[in-house]
Amino acid sequence: MRKYLLSAFFVVCDVLIVVLAVMASVYIRFEGAAVDYYLRLVLRNLPLMLVTYLLFFLFFNLYRRIWRYAGIRELLAVTGATFAATAFYALAYKIFGHYHLPGSLLLIIFLLITAGVGLSRMAVRITMSLSVNGQNNTGSIPVLIIGAGDAGYLMASDIQQYYATERKVVAFIDDDPAKKNNLILGVKVIGGRDKIAETVLALGIKEIIIAIPSLSAKATAELVELCSHTKVTTKIVPGIYSLLDNNINMSLARPVGVEDLLQRDPVKLDLDKIASFLTGKRVLVTGAGGSIGSEVCRQVMRMKPAQLVLLGKGENSIYEIHQELSKLYGKEHLVPVIASVRDEERMTEVFDMFKPQVVFHAAAHKHVPLMEAQPAEAVSNNVCGTRRVAKLAGLKNVEIFIMVSTDKAVNPTSVMGATKRTAEKIIQAFNARYPTKYITVRFGNVLGSRGSVVPLFKKQIEAGGPVTVTHPDMKRYFMTIPEATQLILQAGSMGEGGEVFVLDMGEPVKIVDLAKNMIRLMGHEPDGDIKITFTGLRPGEKLFEELLSAEEGTTRTVHEKIHRAVLREEESERMKKLLAKFDACETDLDYIEVLQEIVPTYKPNHFA
Repeated sequence: MRKYLLSAFFVVCDVLIVVLAVMASVYIRFEGAAVDYYLRLVLRNLPLMLVTYLLFFLFFNLYRRIWRYAGIRELLAVTGATFAATAFYALAYKIFGHYHLPGSLLLIIFLLITAGVGLSRMAVRITMSLSVNGQNNTGSIPVLIIGAGDAGYLMASDIQQYYATERKVVAFIDDDPAKKNNLILGVKVIGGRDKIAETVLALGIKEIIIAIPSLSAKATAELVELCSHTKVTTKIVPGIYSLLDNNINMSLARPVGVEDLLQRDPVKLDLDKIASFLTGKRVLVTGAGGSIGSEVCRQVMRMKPAQLVLLGKGENSIYEIHQELSKLYGKEHLVPVIASVRDEERMTEVFDMFKPQVVFHAAAHKHVPLMEAQPAEAVSNNVCGTRRVAKLAGLKNVEIFIMVSTDKAVNPTSVMGATKRTAEKIIQAFNARYPTKYITVRFGNVLGSRGSVVPLFKKQIEAGGPVTVTHPDMKRYFMTIPEATQLILQAGSMGEGGEVFVLDMGEPVKIVDLAKNMIRLMGHEPDGDIKITFTGLRPGEKLFEELLSAEEGTTRTVHEKIHRAVLREEESERMKKLLAKFDACETDLDYIEVLQEIVPTYKPNHFA
């Protein structure tokens, strides 16, 4: 709010400066009767001059700059904006004007407006500096900024100008030895990262802000972990923002999260290729209310489809994603549909009504222990539901069908994993049967998804512990939901049909280390403030997940983070006969035996 008031103040000042400068220039340039003549002439054109100058000031971002610490760069911007506005007005007047304006008059106008605008900014700069320096900031929290470059400077400027009553920057940390002991905005650069803990204790730091947008994912993870040991609230400016536009400010600083510890660099996408199979197309997403499905919907809408059908059986989650996307893109291209992929009649209606060209199949039961206790339900949804939707895609001439799979499908020990591997085989078999391109994308755990460990750990830490981990040696592959979804779209754009794409998940993470990092990020000490207890493996769980089975290999694709699994082709008739055996199943063990026949690598650790 304060920023908008200051901008409005500058607009009013600039209007007065332009009016006074134009009138003063006439008195400076002319004498006698000529004064009245030219005064009437310029006043007649004053509205046009005002609009011209204000538009150019806006274009040069004069109303978005931080003026309290204005320097040569800001004064050059003022000069450039005024010169461009004067030149534009002079050219327009020469072409369309009916009277002659001397060049000397325009030169005086330029000089007076430049001086007036520049002095007005300097006056505000001096006034604000004196005002802030004279304030009693006893209630403000001491802030340490890591990064003494452009981003750190702009962050400190924003804090001192707009948040002085809440925060006070008391130190900088930077690994560049040349910056040590330098003063930035009157604040000292203490030294490198080895001084973080010492500085936090010595100066009573209450908040750390990492302001190095260009930092690699690995370096960011190392820095975040270092800060987490201080138990001080840590925030970070994510991504690379344009420093030239002074975009670095406190609103960009977000609390660090566990995703900052994954050491994963941003995904490089071929947006043109993704757009080529989504823009202007009718798209259906099953499981649209789930963690992955909803993010697929968000990413798809950015590609401007002709229509996006949000399909799911949970009315609340479908309502929420529909409301979210409607606010961003309007309701014209969005259709919420409540339906189950197991209902063949209803799904046929959906395909006939909306005629999708691209289908993302994200609907699935994913909770391992729950499905272990209910194999019939897992088969019904993950196998039969997938088969129905995939078959309809082929019968209704869908162009591309993309199924979301999981690393738990590799050498499965759980019912859920076995059903997902079965679904992969179904998709492969249908690719040879129908003209539709059938593609599977397989990846590991995603951070923050419903039922994952991250929200569970967060609740346990907030409750004071203990944090429950199944086994001290358990490891999992992790990536963020947006990253996984972006790679799903990229893989979909690359597929020719029949592929099982495997996403590069990086290095596996020990779950106990993830728990410890989350405890530190939330300001506690593992095994001190918050205890970690080990509960033992649950039914169907493995210590280590795999992205490929022993008989599988991979080939490279054009994308460095997407690989293609080398698999044996599935025969459609063989799969049809095997799947028919589910109809005769009566007990849980019956379902397990059929799954083992379809997926020979399935070794259940619960049913013996």
